[in-house]
Amino acid sequence: MHKTAAWPLALVYAGLIVYASLYPFADWRNQGIAPWDFLLAPWPRYWTGFDVGANVVGYIPLGFLLALSALRTGRAAKAIRLATLVAGLLSLVMETSQSYLPARVPSNIDWGLNVLGACLGAVVASLLEMWGAIDRWSRFRARWFLPDARGALVLLALWPMALLFPAAVPLGLGQVFERLEAALAEYLLDTPFLEWLPVRDLDLEPLVPGAELVCVMLGLLIPCLLGFCVIRSKARRTVFVGAVVLAGVGATALSAAMSYGPAHAWAWLDLPVQVGLAAGGVLALVLLPVPSRVSAALMLLALGVYLSVLNQAPTSAYFAQTLQTWEQGRFIRFHGLAQWLGWLWPYAALLYVVTRVWAQPVKN
Repeated sequence: MHKTAAWPLALVYAGLIVYASLYPFADWRNQGIAPWDFLLAPWPRYWTGFDVGANVVGYIPLGFLLALSALRTGRAAKAIRLATLVAGLLSLVMETSQSYLPARVPSNIDWGLNVLGACLGAVVASLLEMWGAIDRWSRFRARWFLPDARGALVLLALWPMALLFPAAVPLGLGQVFERLEAALAEYLLDTPFLEWLPVRDLDLEPLVPGAELVCVMLGLLIPCLLGFCVIRSKARRTVFVGAVVLAGVGATALSAAMSYGPAHAWAWLDLPVQVGLAAGGVLALVLLPVPSRVSAALMLLALGVYLSVLNQAPTSAYFAQTLQTWEQGRFIRFHGLAQWLGWLWPYAALLYVVTRVWAQPVKN
């Protein structure tokens, strides 16, 4: 029996809800009202269909994942109630916390719609279980993946979402060193510890086409190797490589279309990127026969080179200005959460693969 990936995905999605509900996490204060007063307040006079839909739809995945977790752990009879209760409590905590944020307004309607959405998601999960769809997925997973594939599946599910925030280099996730350096310098300003920071002799230079090609190639190869860590046969690995290429290209094109307009959806696909994508795909096909543990070791090496090369490049002023424009009113960014996902995904993958390399060998 394998461990379900629904529970860690539910935790990730709950984190997304917390982030979106409490953003911008600033100016916390006691506004002189009890945090639960909104429950008995009159219904708001003004509301839009988008608000109603967003509050319902936003909690459907959470209810679905929580119910699926309960179903996979033998709590089928209580799955809908447990999922709705947990999601409702989370929504209640978020709404009461908003009472301390001047920029947010707690609402009993929002809370009720959140509970409704979670209940709908839980019902969908239960219906899929009743119709046998969950068992078919379990059999599919057992045929395709190793029993301990949960961590890799969660990371692979998050990878296309991490690509939605536009990157300075296509498929370039984890470019954080320059930002960390600037943030640390600002934090240590006017302290004697500022002198402890290493000083670069030269400013960061934009990547040359060859380095950009390497980053794109490794950016595509890394999720392929992650899949190879948990996928059994060469034939299924081949199909998986095709799916990774389609997901990476599609998510990057969607990001470019949202950033610069639909007419520029493919502007990022210049010659170095094309060669990098082709090289990454060919290299992934060459590595199809390698064992799972060797795939993990190669992924560890690829991540080291990838992050080292990528973080030698600065973020251009033009690109930063473009991101400021893109961030205004774009719902899919979830108040910058997609950017955090793009920053952190390679390091989460690095932590995962380190634990896998040091684990006991697993037969393919």
